[in-house]
Amino acid sequence: MNGHLLLLGVRGPEIEPDEAEMFRRLQPAGFILFGRNIVTAEQTRQLTDALRTLCEDEPIMAIDQEGGRVTRTKDIAPSLPSANAFAAKGDMMLAAKAGVYTGDQLRLLGFNLDFAPVLDLDHHPDLQNSLRGRCWGRDPQKVIDLAGNWNRWLRKRSVRSCAKHFPACGRAKSDPHHDLPVSDATITDLLKEDIIPYTALMPELDAVMLAHVLFPAIDPEKPASLSRRMVTDFLRGQLGFDKHLVLTDDLDMGAIADRYPDNTDVVAAIEAGNDLAMICHRTERAKDAAKRLAAVSSYITDDAEKRLAKFRKKLHPTIPWSREKWDSVSQEIADLAALVPEIGATLPNSPVADY
Repeated sequence: MNGHLLLLGVRGPEIEPDEAEMFRRLQPAGFILFGRNIVTAEQTRQLTDALRTLCEDEPIMAIDQEGGRVTRTKDIAPSLPSANAFAAKGDMMLAAKAGVYTGDQLRLLGFNLDFAPVLDLDHHPDLQNSLRGRCWGRDPQKVIDLAGNWNRWLRKRSVRSCAKHFPACGRAKSDPHHDLPVSDATITDLLKEDIIPYTALMPELDAVMLAHVLFPAIDPEKPASLSRRMVTDFLRGQLGFDKHLVLTDDLDMGAIADRYPDNTDVVAAIEAGNDLAMICHRTERAKDAAKRLAAVSSYITDDAEKRLAKFRKKLHPTIPWSREKWDSVSQEIADLAALVPEIGATLPNSPVADY
């Protein structure tokens, strides 16, 4: 079984016995936590520590902590402003502080990977495409400056980063949590704008997450996240991201789950060139997914395993829990948030904000 090519969600704030058995057996690459897993700071740290005891190798312990409405710790600590708010403020130092405080907060909770920064260009700021308020701007250079500075300081605080959603979820006109967006962008179109932040920040990115968006001009059959043309040929071959850890966005999103039954999405993801397939919610399918991955060519899985091993070596060890430090970081976050007001009208949330 190839459970080590999966990144899995956890059902609740504690590990249930059958989950523990499954995790021990599959030995996934790691875990991602959501709001459903977070009740208090102490409980969250106990959960990440407990998950580590189930793994033979140091696991990836991931979270979506972008700021704004995608803040998984919003019920236990103040929230940092959104990327959109920092972009409107335009202060590089404030963006850097946000990266510092995010890193310090996540380290105390036991996380070693943040699924951020968002590098999507804000093509459709008024549409409900799941990215409202989450982008650092429309101009590639502005995204490089602000998201790059945030990313740099997150990593300096010993938390690894993951740029998303390659190549251009910002071109989506609908929410991939519900359906599969389609963009008519070509490779040439993407190279002119959307790819610039990725290539500029390449040396400072640890991982890249693929978008659930269909680009018919590039691959008329499969979305970017499951497309070998997009992952292996374009991201790795043409752009040179052949050393980075590459993974899918959540395969339980409507864009994928409604079209790829019976774990064919997981197999397609790895065969496309992703190192990890992410199952965030329907984790009961993980056992079957791992069995199916065992049939994937070793020519493909060997490369994924090498990149995963290399990535693991870059993960920093945990630090001791400290309520005093937690309270101090929370106050720093609150003070920074007071300096950066959110902008724009309040609209209904995408599911990404409510997980």
